[in-house]
Amino acid sequence: TTLSETEQAAAKGEELPPVKIAVLGDSITEGFGLLQAEAFPARLQEKFDADGYWRIEVVSAGLSGDTTAGGLRRLEWVLEANVKILVVALGANDALRGQSPAQTKENLSQIIEGAHKKGARVLLTGMLAPTNLGEQYQAEFKAIYPELAAKYKVTFLPFLLEGIAGHPELNQEDGIHPTAAAQRMIAEMIYPLLQPLADDMLSR
Repeated sequence: TTLSETEQAAAKGEELPPVKIAVLGDSITEGFGLLQAEAFPARLQEKFDADGYWRIEVVSAGLSGDTTAGGLRRLEWVLEANVKILVVALGANDALRGQSPAQTKENLSQIIEGAHKKGARVLLTGMLAPTNLGEQYQAEFKAIYPELAAKYKVTFLPFLLEGIAGHPELNQEDGIHPTAAAQRMIAEMIYPLLQPLADDMLSR
């Protein structure tokens, strides 16, 4: 029996691969101290699902304690799985360890370039250094992200913890890791930036 065009389209539609969005990050991405379903990658998936994006699959590649150097080492493995969009949410641990901003910038450059070589779009999220490292370090560190976003023309969220850092009620008892409510806020900041990237990838 021959399939009708509609049935053929339906059959083909089912074969369309998911458009994967990987979030390369640290304990914030991993949802340290929370259930994985409360972390912002899972919240992003919920938002895409609610808006009817049945082909979008958000993958959390968050690893507690990870630095930009660690993220770079894991990059190829993370991108292997048909990832079309990479959210880069790294740098907090570099700052906590007082690592050289120049080295952090270089690592992030290589992550962005590696994603672009694979044909993946990038959303870069900015991070700030703690105040105890001095004003010069803070300024140098903060400048990394907008400079890279401009250089590589990638989608950019200036600060991943905007409205969360420094608000005790939105952080867990350690004062560092976001609460479940704060994780939802992160997803709400990222989602409108991710949506156009997802739409673009789905239309190809």
